[in-house]
Amino acid sequence: MRNILRVSADHDLENDKRQRDYTYLEREEQHKLDGKGRVKSTEVRTSEVLMIYGEQVERLIAKDDKPLSAKDAGKEEGKIQKIIDKREHESEKDRQKRLAKEEKDREDGRKFVMEVADAYNFRFLGIEKIDGRDAYVIDAEPRPGFEPKMKYANILPKFRFRAWIDKQDLQWTKLDAFCIDTVSFGLFLARIHKGTRIIVDQTRVNEEVWLPKHLDIKLNARLALLKNFNLDYDTTYSDYKKFRAGAKIVGVGEVQRQPAESPKRSANP
Repeated sequence: MRNILRVSADHDLENDKRQRDYTYLEREEQHKLDGKGRVKSTEVRTSEVLMIYGEQVERLIAKDDKPLSAKDAGKEEGKIQKIIDKREHESEKDRQKRLAKEEKDREDGRKFVMEVADAYNFRFLGIEKIDGRDAYVIDAEPRPGFEPKMKYANILPKFRFRAWIDKQDLQWTKLDAFCIDTVSFGLFLARIHKGTRIIVDQTRVNEEVWLPKHLDIKLNARLALLKNFNLDYDTTYSDYKKFRAGAKIVGVGEVQRQPAESPKRSANP
């Protein structure tokens, strides 16, 4: 089981690289809850996620499922144009520095994968159907005596999780993680309390890559010695479109493609 988790995690790092070939929509619904778990307020933000010179950039396109006003839309256009201008005038030195940082981040991701594999004891529960495909179901419980090597790996023993791994592709298709002990960041900066839950679903796109479909976070936290707050984040990802090799940014929010190379779409709603 440990090896299956390692392989699926390695595949996910490759997915992260391939995701840079796609634009998509991200709809985030945030619910603020009271002490009894009742919704006090709701905010919905929909963004178009673009790739600009290899950098993932979000452009807000709607609030509460209503298009932005002309003024707010103009601000978003200006933000994107600034990024385009910056990349177009980037020096070779700055470019190499940026690429080196990206490679370091990927290497840190690989190391963290190894930490996850070592931090838990795994138990095989059987096979279930996820979106019509067979998936291994694996439970992970913190392993006593685990000693983290990376800075943030010390949070791993604070969570247990269940993973669904696609049997054919060995890609994780669903992850359900549960916080079993308080997680602290900095001395008084922030705390995530026991009971916080994170559920992530992925989907197969264009028969070549697994990308996020849904993220649900039920957060119980305390920030900088302020009162506790409860939030429910529900995020959906849809309308994946693939860039072709000849694609390039030609203006704010525009993508020009070769005539014979129209974008593929996923089966996502």
